[in-house]
Amino acid sequence: MRFAAAKFALTSLLLALAITRPDLAQARSQTDRLEQGSSATIAIAELPRQGRETYERIRQGGPFPLEKDGVVFGNRERQLPSQRRGYYREYTVQTPGSRDRGARRIVCGGPARQPHACYYTADHYASFRKIVGDHE
Repeated sequence: MRFAAAKFALTSLLLALAITRPDLAQARSQTDRLEQGSSATIAIAELPRQGRETYERIRQGGPFPLEKDGVVFGNRERQLPSQRRGYYREYTVQTPGSRDRGARRIVCGGPARQPHACYYTADHYASFRKIVGDHE
């Protein structure tokens, strides 16, 4: 009986905290995620070969092998810096042996051929690394 009461008290406390102070209840705030994501980088030379090929196609304006390449990326996960809708576009980075598009993408923001910034994800938008290198 005492265990159930302690469990109830702890659950109530956590719920009250989540309602009154959501900033304390979250493991990482949105700002923390954005700062982490923006500080993580990857050099163009460190991208997988398919990533370097996709990045070069982006810089040339295409052609792109898949119909979904160049579609608007909504940033629903809020892993990238906040921008207006339509600012980001996503491109598939082919994964050898994959029967579908796979998890690898490059997401670029700004003008199509001269993007302000591009980001690489190998885990289908769970994390991003800003691409840095020759075209900065």
